[in-house]
Amino acid sequence: MRRDPDPMDPKGLIRESFAIEGISLPECRSILMDWALSLPDDMPPERAIRALLSRHQGAPRDHPMQQVLREGLNTPPAPRRRGGRAGRLSN
Repeated sequence: MRRDPDPMDPKGLIRESFAIEGISLPECRSILMDWALSLPDDMPPERAIRALLSRHQGAPRDHPMQQVLREGLNTPPAPRRRGGRAGRLSN
């Protein structure tokens, strides 16, 4: 029996990550990137992450994917000028 794709986890990547024993933080970050690229265009990532955190709240709190999902809700820092020729000439 084939299940319909989950709109919050179309490829089942997040679900499967919780089943992998000994998965590392870098592996979870890589999985999250693949997951984000597989979301439908009309699915806001923040909404999907909140739903996944709720769905997997029974998983151990120290599971690396729990941490990565929580980090995914953080607002990225504002871009800063990094220097270089273009930065010097834009005045």
